[in-house]
Amino acid sequence: MIMEFVSTKDLYQTSDIALGSVLLSYGLKLEAVDKSNPKAVFCFRWEKGIEQLAEGFWTHNLQVDPLLYFNSLKELKTRLYQDIK
Repeated sequence: MIMEFVSTKDLYQTSDIALGSVLLSYGLKLEAVDKSNPKAVFCFRWEKGIEQLAEGFWTHNLQVDPLLYFNSLKELKTRLYQDIK
């Protein structure tokens, strides 16, 4: 679930793990993974430029270090599959 102290208007949300990995690779802060729906949503703290990063991802105009991307992907998968009660 989304942390109570963070308003949803302060979050950028995506269910795309590849986009989430790119955002994490660019240093954005992952606030939560919302698993309340069948498709999990990665919730990042809204920061200036996040929309441009997402647009660059979808238009194939970004470059990211492959090892950094891979490590970010592993981190998101760990957060996705960990069982937090």
